[in-house]
Parts: sequence; structure tokens; C-alpha cells
Amino acid sequence: MPKISPELLSVLRCPVTGSHLVQEGDELVSTAAGDSGAKLRYPIEDGIPLLLPPELLQAASAAGSDQHDSRHGAAGTA
Repeated sequence: MPKISPELLSVLRCPVTGSHLVQEGDELVSTAAGDSGAKLRYPIEDGIPLLLPPELLQAASAAGSDQHDSRHGAAGTA
């Protein structure tokens, strides 16, 4: 698990609440609760924090897998 540097953590903020973030394992967690009353969690993939609101993160993940599948299929047919 890559550790996010303290310098980077000092400037990163939750895109929903604006609160500071702390690293917990492979995620960054907001220090303030969102509208649902829960603290927001953001995955870290390949050392890069994915700071998208939950609804956009789901859409980006779905789009990324669709693009990966179509690129792979296109490469196989070319």
C-alpha cells in the first residue's frame, strides 16, 4: 500500500465536504461527514487518490471498464 506523503495530504481536501483527508489503508477518508452522515471514502489506485464524489466515481469506473473493453476489442480486430 503506497503511503500518501504528509505534504500532499496537507493540501488535499474532500471534494464534497471540503474537509481534510486522512489515509486509512488504500483509501483517503474525509474528516467531516457528508450529507448521508457518513464520512466519505476515496480509493487510492496505483498511488493516485481518486477524489471524485461517489456518484461520479461509479460513473467513471463504469466508463473506464467500457473503454477498456472497446479498446481491447478494437485492437484485436485491427
